[in-house]
Amino acid sequence: MKKVIIMDVDGTLLNSYKKIPEKTKAELLRVQKEGALLVLASGRPVSGLADFAKELEMEKNQGLLVAFNGSKVVNCQTGETMFDETIPVEEGQAVLEHMKKFDVRPMINKGEYMYVNDVFNNKVHIYGDEVNIIQYESRGGKFKLCEIDDLAKFADFPLNKILTAGEPEYLGAHYKEMMQPFVNKLSAMFTSPVYFEFTAKGIDKAKALDCVLKTLGYEKDDMIAFGDGENDCSMVAYAGLGVAMANAVDVLKNVADKTTLSNDEDGIAQILKKL
Repeated sequence: MKKVIIMDVDGTLLNSYKKIPEKTKAELLRVQKEGALLVLASGRPVSGLADFAKELEMEKNQGLLVAFNGSKVVNCQTGETMFDETIPVEEGQAVLEHMKKFDVRPMINKGEYMYVNDVFNNKVHIYGDEVNIIQYESRGGKFKLCEIDDLAKFADFPLNKILTAGEPEYLGAHYKEMMQPFVNKLSAMFTSPVYFEFTAKGIDKAKALDCVLKTLGYEKDDMIAFGDGENDCSMVAYAGLGVAMANAVDVLKNVADKTTLSNDEDGIAQILKKL
């Protein structure tokens, strides 16, 4: 078995009900007893990963949380921050100022709060459903909400990421304009059809894994990575064995070594049992 099991969370580890399926949970508990290291690698903040890490007993096994699409890494057992690369204040303010030109909902966080312009401007449509995206994001990260009229002026502190949400068709048509002024300064990517996010330049999940796991003595061949989204491409390509879920986007399936069952069919457990 590979020594390090790296998993995206939404659409990969979690099923459509945002729960860890029982077979997958049992398999992940088992492999830790055999010495495997678990890593959750997500666009979520650390606070949005903690409950899943606890459910998987990762604190007993020095599991790692790769949060904010790779800009921060935390040791579950010690609480130590092992990697933290933020967007410089000037660049963060420039992004938030630029976003005023677009029909998107920017979201940033600091401490226990998530800051937005208008909590009532919150609806987006995805897969035929209307979603309160601000409620979804704040609850998932366990943030309290605060309205700020001018986020660009307010954000006088470093940010791990800047999240923008919008209608999928709109983001698809405008994301190049949204990122154009920052092409050589920041990294930007889709993390779902309704999310387009900014992080520090060169930051992605693979960069975080490379910086942290190498110092712990692991090589790429020790790693198996599971994902479903565009922002998982770097880590799936980086790991010795990269696995796409059946529900993954095509671009990820193209870089993966294998495709497993979907997140609703215990796709992670299927691969681990074979190994």
